[in-house]
Amino acid sequence: MLLTLPWLAACSRDAAGPGDAKGATDAVRMPSVTVSGDDSSVEELNWRPPAVALAPEGVADAHRRAAAALSDGRLFDTADDAIPLYLALLRLDPADARARRGLDRSLDRLLEQGRQTLRHAEDRTESLRRARQIAAVARTVAPGDTAVATYLARVDEADQLTRLNVASERALREGRLGEAGGGALAGFREVLKWIPGQPRALQGVAAVESAMIRRAEEAAHGSDFATARRWLDHAAQVRQDAQTVADARVRVEAIRLARIVELRDAGVRDLVTPLGLKDARIKLAEVLRIAEPGNRVAADFRQRIDLATHYGLFRPGQAFTDALHNGGRGPEMVVVPHGGFLMGAGDDEVDAADAEKPAHYVRFDRGFAMARHPVTVGEFRRFVEATQYRPRATRRGHSIVYDERSGNFVRRSGVDWRSDYAGQPASDDMPVLHVSVYDAEAYAEWLAGQTGHGYRLPSEAEYEYALRAGQQGRYAWGNGQPPRGVANLTGGNDRSPSGRTWNNAFVGYGDGYWGPAPVGRFRANAFGLKDLDGNTSEWVGDCWHASYRRAPADGAAWFNPGCRSRVVRGGSWASSPAQARAAWRSSSDSDMTNARVGFRVVRGI
Repeated sequence: MLLTLPWLAACSRDAAGPGDAKGATDAVRMPSVTVSGDDSSVEELNWRPPAVALAPEGVADAHRRAAAALSDGRLFDTADDAIPLYLALLRLDPADARARRGLDRSLDRLLEQGRQTLRHAEDRTESLRRARQIAAVARTVAPGDTAVATYLARVDEADQLTRLNVASERALREGRLGEAGGGALAGFREVLKWIPGQPRALQGVAAVESAMIRRAEEAAHGSDFATARRWLDHAAQVRQDAQTVADARVRVEAIRLARIVELRDAGVRDLVTPLGLKDARIKLAEVLRIAEPGNRVAADFRQRIDLATHYGLFRPGQAFTDALHNGGRGPEMVVVPHGGFLMGAGDDEVDAADAEKPAHYVRFDRGFAMARHPVTVGEFRRFVEATQYRPRATRRGHSIVYDERSGNFVRRSGVDWRSDYAGQPASDDMPVLHVSVYDAEAYAEWLAGQTGHGYRLPSEAEYEYALRAGQQGRYAWGNGQPPRGVANLTGGNDRSPSGRTWNNAFVGYGDGYWGPAPVGRFRANAFGLKDLDGNTSEWVGDCWHASYRRAPADGAAWFNPGCRSRVVRGGSWASSPAQARAAWRSSSDSDMTNARVGFRVVRGI
């Protein structure tokens, strides 16, 4: 028979129809089947037994070989298999009862093989091909047998489901998702109506949902948030209550907020130029187009344009906190004065890497506010509880911790932002660890939405500028050994809980901690900032570049959309002296989480 599938947009959904292999009469009807008048051209459905040369004197030997082949499960592929031999025996003597019984047993064995093959036929092309071969043999041997007819029906069913899955997958690749009916989604759902839980169709439905989410995010990146919302609404109808759609809505809103903050910050930069008011108002119009009513960043931008020539009344060194919309205050911020510095390592600096060169001059025409210390577990907890955000290590189920027994850093399950450097519960005054750069950016974007101000990760230039605080030495404190109490560093006098010492440390230095210290325990630098040169390394906003050639000279983050490698700056409690240098920088995958890296935030003023 020749099978023809209906177009994907018009698959049958009639409730009435033939039952499944078990005889059920209330199953969903399969797509329609058209039988041609002549199916001899369909090679898969026609089987010609391999030619067997058999003389009367060879009957006994043929019976023996046929029985052996049946016992071994060799049924039809060659002339020495059971079915061709039994057919040859019956052609020689149609009354050969022994051959007839052998052929019946072979048919039973063949159908059992077919049923086993059909278990995987809907997902494996080779299994379906084999099932068709078996169907052709069974159809040739016993076309009127009830069990054969049942098996042929099951092969037809598997063939139709496979064809429907294949057609749906093609529609998916061609972008015909089915958001308005038909398309890939209708095809996959038709398969699932016939066989609920069929893995290939379930995977297809999930792929349709992912494609809709991808279109929503692409629209959001193009600032078309109305289209993004429509695609997310379509995606929400694919699988009811899917967490993936809820997560995508959070990401789209983050894109919206990031775009609003980007426009606002760019508009604020416009306002410091004599003729920038017109450009700032154009950016405000775009913000108001994409922002939801009552957006605090948009309101802040409107207020700043009204002020026109001023951006607040801050002064260098001033400390402040912003009110959170949900109550409470944000992190303590310190205003860093504007100015310039020589960023990177000099050509003759010991332990300097090529990635830290060439040293280049960077100037900040306007000051900025930086958090006095890294974000704490308690501060990050408020964000997670307010948004139900699931950080990377929480979703992944593990992170990298320090193992006291081995003295190494190892992966451990059950570790996330609530854990300390060793994987134990962390107190709220500890710097948050086990966070990816995406987690850090999500926290900053939440702060922006809560306060109406442009919180973000510091650029690499801002971090080194704040770390040096006017110094141009090898370390933040100068060129020599660290002064007593300057930072949480790897000191030769430090001891782990079991008495371990560092192999590569600042000789004669001890700070009393093995692992991170609670934030703010060490003295502030000249800008009033703490823990920049020790305690934890920190994420910054830049993508990784192998050198500073063509790096921005204005201190902005050097960012390439879609980059996977990001920059980590600053020494930590477990950094070697070379890694505690002011110019030291490291490349890390964006999803990396471990016991040494945290973050802090900055905001424009």
